Amino acid sequence: QVQLAESGGGLVQPGGSLRLSCAASGNIFTINTMGWYRQAPGKERELVAEVAVGGSTNYADSVKDRFTISRDNAKNTVYLQMNSLKPEDTAIYYCKMIITTTRFNIIHYWGEGTLVTVSA
Repeated sequence: QVQLAESGGGLVQPGGSLRLSCAASGNIFTINTMGWYRQAPGKERELVAEVAVGGSTNYADSVKDRFTISRDNAKNTVYLQMNSLKPEDTAIYYCKMIITTTRFNIIHYWGEGTLVTVSA
């Protein structure tokens, strides 16, 4: 079994910053891609950013130059630094990790989500 634990969401004013964290634990052999997705009310879940095991990153156009994704492989943790937040960034943010388990199964795991609200 593998569990993902997210933290860092909350209420922030426009222009503010938040840092999300997501830590994986359990029967992990290795973690491949780590990423963050979000789902706003009435909209489909969308990719925000992802980071490969080698460190290469990919961002949604809407967050480029404002958000930064990073990973700490020793801690099995992915971070999302969000700056210059806008009301349209309001959503539930989910982390996702592609994990090779100790039984050598490759499984996509999702966190339960953390709410980010950007409002004055």
